[in-house]
Amino acid sequence: MIEIAGHTYALDDPLVILVCVGAAALLLIFVLLIMAVRSTGRSVQMTAPLVQQIGMLGQQVQQLGAGQEQLRGGLQTVSDTQANAQTQVIQTVEARLATVQQQMQDRLADNALRSARSLSEMQERMKETLHGSSKQTTTSLTQLQERLAAIDKAQDNITKLSGDVLSLQDILSNKQTRGAFGEIQLRDIVSKALPSDSFALQHTLSNGKRADCLVHLPNPPGPIVIDSKFPLEAYEALRAAETDWALKDAVAKMKTAVTKHITDISEKYIIEGETADGALMFLPSEAVYAELHANFPELVRKGFDARVWIVSPTTCMATLNTMRAILKDARMREQAGAIRSELSKLVTDVDRLGTRVGNLDRHFSQASKDIEEIKISADKAGKRAHRLDNFDFEELSPDDSGNVVPLAKSDV
Repeated sequence: MIEIAGHTYALDDPLVILVCVGAAALLLIFVLLIMAVRSTGRSVQMTAPLVQQIGMLGQQVQQLGAGQEQLRGGLQTVSDTQANAQTQVIQTVEARLATVQQQMQDRLADNALRSARSLSEMQERMKETLHGSSKQTTTSLTQLQERLAAIDKAQDNITKLSGDVLSLQDILSNKQTRGAFGEIQLRDIVSKALPSDSFALQHTLSNGKRADCLVHLPNPPGPIVIDSKFPLEAYEALRAAETDWALKDAVAKMKTAVTKHITDISEKYIIEGETADGALMFLPSEAVYAELHANFPELVRKGFDARVWIVSPTTCMATLNTMRAILKDARMREQAGAIRSELSKLVTDVDRLGTRVGNLDRHFSQASKDIEEIKISADKAGKRAHRLDNFDFEELSPDDSGNVVPLAKSDV
């Protein structure tokens, strides 16, 4: 941009380009004049051409001066036109700015009104929200108090349960009470799984040994004994072992205890001709049962060899359910025999009833025949009575009795 006499012109404006070209031409003329003056002393023969050229250059300078004047006039005209256009643009911009300002004021007023309305609605919502929040807070506090009361109750239950656990530990620490605990658990499981008449608790066998439970299964296999055993000391020693020596000793104790239980059950509760060819050893602890099957499979195989099957509360329940199915099947067979006997008697009774119905039918046939004959005789007697009733009878004197014609005798 070039500023001349308070006016600004762009470098790419054609008028500016012409002025620049004229200035360059003048500068070139002056340079040529200087060169011509310097070369006057060198050659006289070149003076005339130079004078001629200078004349031509003078004319060109005059023409350039005239062009410069025209350019100046054009620049003035362009400057005036641009000033007018700028004035019109400024007026248009001012009018538009006024319009935009008015629109902005209207919009600001509208936005202020909407903001006031929104603020009022927000205040109402905040009031409602705070009111609802206060209600929810009150409800939450009430529920929290109820939950705290429930937690206190649960804490009391936990305290009571801790006392029960300590009591259970005291029970399990004594062999007699531990045996009673296993027997009670076995009794509870058996009473839930089997009918009351299908088992006997503390049953005494012919050898004088008393079994914890005897299930009356049909032959085969026959009555089977379930005896409760609980090798707790050996298991606790196994769990508490921290060194290899202690672990080895606990394993030996576990094997000895379980082997002794298996041998006792096999010798005491398997009696040929009286009990089944096997017995169940009930372990009232799933942990001990899992330990045996996980780390002492040789003890489980030893029990199989001695026909003593080790069961836990869970597997005992499953075994008892199988026994219940066997008992149900046996009772169904017994009932089927009774039903078959009753059906045979029923067939005999039905045959006898058929014979008696035939006899009754013959009697009814004979009676019907007799009734028909009686009806025929009655009809004939009635007809004769009607004929006799139609006769005209006159009184006869004693003297006329000889004139009476006697009636012929009837064939019937």
